[in-house]
Amino acid sequence: MQTDLWNYCLNLYARPGVEQVCLDLQSRGMDVCLLLCAAWLETRGVACDQSRLGQLSACAGPWQREVVQPLRQLRTQWREAAAHDDALAALRVQVKALELEAERTLLRRLESVTQSWKQSQGACDWLQRMASDAGHPDCDALQTLRVAINGA
Repeated sequence: MQTDLWNYCLNLYARPGVEQVCLDLQSRGMDVCLLLCAAWLETRGVACDQSRLGQLSACAGPWQREVVQPLRQLRTQWREAAAHDDALAALRVQVKALELEAERTLLRRLESVTQSWKQSQGACDWLQRMASDAGHPDCDALQTLRVAINGA
């Protein structure tokens, strides 16, 4: 298994059901980069607390609002028109690539925040804590993610 966050996310995202769950959560307003980071930290056995959750949210929030979401909104707005306009379709592909690169940058930033966080003895439910903080405490999608994480 890859130890860096980006490759962990690529591996997890490729597992059955994870892509659809992530897209569903994203459509409900959840920051999937934060959730995938939580899965990574949980897998690594890093202790979680409110301070760490706050640090991750403080890192992700502005980048999501100012960079990722505007790119995603533009790409989404162009979906229908791009189906009938080849030039716009090509630009939409470029915007999608920029959106992915913005998410990759966010994951690098999140990983940087966690650099000094060590493994601990106590189990921690990062996924549940992150989902609860985001207002999705009883989300069935978490179970799909757990299955994918533990299926590795």
